[in-house]
Amino acid sequence: MKYLAVTGGTVSGLGKGITISSIGVVLKACGLRVTSVKIDPYLNCDAGTMSPFEHGEVFVLDDGGEGDLDLGNYERFLNITLTKDHNITTGKVYSQVIRQERRGDYLGKTVQVVPHVTDAIQSWIERVAQIPVEGDDKPADVCLIEVGGTVGDIESMVFLEALRQFQFRVGVENFCLVHVSLVPVMGTVGEQKTKPTQHAIKELRSAGLTPDVIICRASSQLEPATKAKIGMFCQVSQNHVLSVHDVSNIYHVPLLLAKQGAASILLSKLQMMHKFAEPDLAAWSAMAHRVDNYDKLVKIALVGKYTGLQDSYLSVIKALKHASMRCNHDLEIEWIESVDLDTVSKVSEPEKYAAAWAKLKSCQGIVVPGGFGDRGVDGKVVTAQYARENKIPYLGICLGFQVATIEYARNVLGWKNANSGEFDEFTDKKVVVFMPEINPNEMGGTMRCGARSTALETPKSGKRSLASYLYQNKPEILERHRHRYEINPDFVADLEGAGLQYVGRGDKGLRMQIAELDRDVHPFYFGTQYHPEFKTHPNDPSPPFYGLLLAATGGLDAYMKDCDKRFAA
Repeated sequence: MKYLAVTGGTVSGLGKGITISSIGVVLKACGLRVTSVKIDPYLNCDAGTMSPFEHGEVFVLDDGGEGDLDLGNYERFLNITLTKDHNITTGKVYSQVIRQERRGDYLGKTVQVVPHVTDAIQSWIERVAQIPVEGDDKPADVCLIEVGGTVGDIESMVFLEALRQFQFRVGVENFCLVHVSLVPVMGTVGEQKTKPTQHAIKELRSAGLTPDVIICRASSQLEPATKAKIGMFCQVSQNHVLSVHDVSNIYHVPLLLAKQGAASILLSKLQMMHKFAEPDLAAWSAMAHRVDNYDKLVKIALVGKYTGLQDSYLSVIKALKHASMRCNHDLEIEWIESVDLDTVSKVSEPEKYAAAWAKLKSCQGIVVPGGFGDRGVDGKVVTAQYARENKIPYLGICLGFQVATIEYARNVLGWKNANSGEFDEFTDKKVVVFMPEINPNEMGGTMRCGARSTALETPKSGKRSLASYLYQNKPEILERHRHRYEINPDFVADLEGAGLQYVGRGDKGLRMQIAELDRDVHPFYFGTQYHPEFKTHPNDPSPPFYGLLLAATGGLDAYMKDCDKRFAA
């Protein structure tokens, strides 16, 4: 097994996740098998209880792990399926060491950060690197390791020390260190400054690590003089200083690295040149250039409660972009805070209210993603009502699926007090209820998380369901969930009698997981209890998002006719 670690310096938010994913793309294009590990130096055991405003979205894995959003980048770019153990946190490591100490595994020794915690980190990396991630039983050739945070942070020190030891544990010929740093441009002259990178490398060296490759983030391509200066003062070959400058879309990043010879540089350091093949990135290049040349635009409203930080909905954004790419349209997302759409805002902040509704009415489709708590829920309910009554393509995910049910119960069945038990536990029309197996007194790790099966059913009308078209006539699908509440089965018969069709069910038909309206009633009104955004890929968009974009761009009828021909063949 070969290991390639990536650290970051100078400032946070440099794009280490995209960089390491792009390195993985280049290595895979050489014919190598790749896996990935993300190290997060926080004391939380996972990201499950973190505020989206602090940490961005929580990415859910097949095994129910709640991890860092970078795991989503790895899965989307590399087309792999990771596990919760691929996300290492300080909390997980310390919990393991303390459990082992309590069991007496350390035989009476004084348990310390070095060697016990650092050994635990190294053993964890070695174990996880062997887990197959490509749907077969074969391990990877190269394990990519991203160290979160910035070199010099006190939280990261134990992980840097572990990596310092790790390079000798596995052999320096099996370990490569890549450092990502910022090269800012100062003043009107536009000079590229290398001093921040020099200081970052100094910090890295003080931890006992010397980079083999330095990747520089910059607004424009690195000048030869800048590369030479970084190489000289950081004691790295000039050819090993690579430029990752701003590009029109992220799919150009692997192409940038490949063009600068990243594959041969990395494989040479890892003594794998016998496996070197010129990376075949033709399909990736075609995709990157296609994204730059769309001449049609589709505008989609994203109505949420965490719109102040777009990373809160990163996978939703990616799913929309992948679907718009398949539809050959450029995508514009209108970010709308759901609070601004409700009637309270109409009185308290009329300007925000008017602006939010103007945005919503300018869009060809609407997404209402997941969320927790009652803030902004009324705005989501009126959004679902607007989409249903005005026949605007609508996709509701998790809470968006639940508010579509609440809205339907209130305005079609006439149950004005219909609500979720999350927001009103005393209503007698509790159409959304707390799941019986969930512990209400624990928050972390208690949700229904991970891949769950959904059986697709034929609606009572006897027509093929929209879900069946989107999922290519599969009788059963596997999607990822993250929720504590579900549709109340006691009211399903009433809702279906009024026209809301639950065509996807789980757990022996007792859990409602997909809802839709007949296309004679609405062109695209679709909701899922699960989170389809977690299984989207650039060349294989998530089916519900693809359906939304098809409906928004006028291509859904043609798609369904084509499906009918294929299903009948």
